Amino acid sequence: MSSDKVPENDAAGIVNIDAKIEVVVIPVVDVDRSKEFYAKLGWRLDADFPFDNGFRVVQFTPPGSGCSVQFGAKMTLAAPGSAQGLYLIVSDVEAARTDLVARGIEVSEVFHPGTPGAQFQIDGRDRISGPAPEHATYGSFATLRDPDGNGWLFQEVTTRLPGRGLSNLDVATLTDLLQEAEKHHGEYEPTAPKHDWSDWYAAYIVARQDGKTPEEATKDGKIRIEGAH
Repeated sequence: MSSDKVPENDAAGIVNIDAKIEVVVIPVVDVDRSKEFYAKLGWRLDADFPFDNGFRVVQFTPPGSGCSVQFGAKMTLAAPGSAQGLYLIVSDVEAARTDLVARGIEVSEVFHPGTPGAQFQIDGRDRISGPAPEHATYGSFATLRDPDGNGWLFQEVTTRLPGRGLSNLDVATLTDLLQEAEKHHGEYEPTAPKHDWSDWYAAYIVARQDGKTPEEATKDGKIRIEGAH
């Protein structure tokens, strides 16, 4: 039985095909220097492919990320250091900063914006020291720059806005999601046709990752089971 997700149709009958951002290219001067820096961050080295014509691509992936970073030679005409405001989402920005400092990486203090958009100001104006009050989700930041000045923005996200789905699942988050799925599957099972629970759970969890509500995810689980019979 195929587990491929069936694309949804919008009101006009147009099929919405999943399109996931998988790679971001950043401009650098010295490829080896950048490779050393991103390895020092603890990111996974996926590839380093040089070619005879001088083209070279290096790819790193941050821990838990579905999107990777590429840099190299003959990849982009953008000015080195011009990539700014590249988001790195973490569940605990202070812990993330502590880890980076232990690796010998220069990183800003944790701060929250005093005015909207202050997190993007390179000169640091309008930033208030320390995390957002009560660690309000989306409100706490820290910044770092690579050797060329490309700017990374750590943002603490603890609860996502409706419809944004789930990403970078850690053990605690996945445990909560499985317990939630167990509850809703338990309510469905007494009246359900015979089925493998894994099929229902898979449909439910994918739906929740896509930003659907528990009720919508429950419906997807039901469709997955009853559509297969």
